[in-house]
Amino acid sequence: MARPPALKLAEVLTEIRMSPSAFYRLRARGHAPRMIKLPNGELRCRRVDLDAWWEAYERDTPEWR
Repeated sequence: MARPPALKLAEVLTEIRMSPSAFYRLRARGHAPRMIKLPNGELRCRRVDLDAWWEAYERDTPEWR
């Protein structure tokens, strides 16, 4: 069974509606979704990791408390 392709950083940024600079600040603080760094330096994100990140932050909003 083939794995679904990992999302490119631009695709992640579009989906989460965030600028690259804001994303890198989030990443530096350890709060960004889990990313895979390829040998050429590009970043990718598995769909399952992005979905888990979304879920974690949704649960931390006042509506979930």
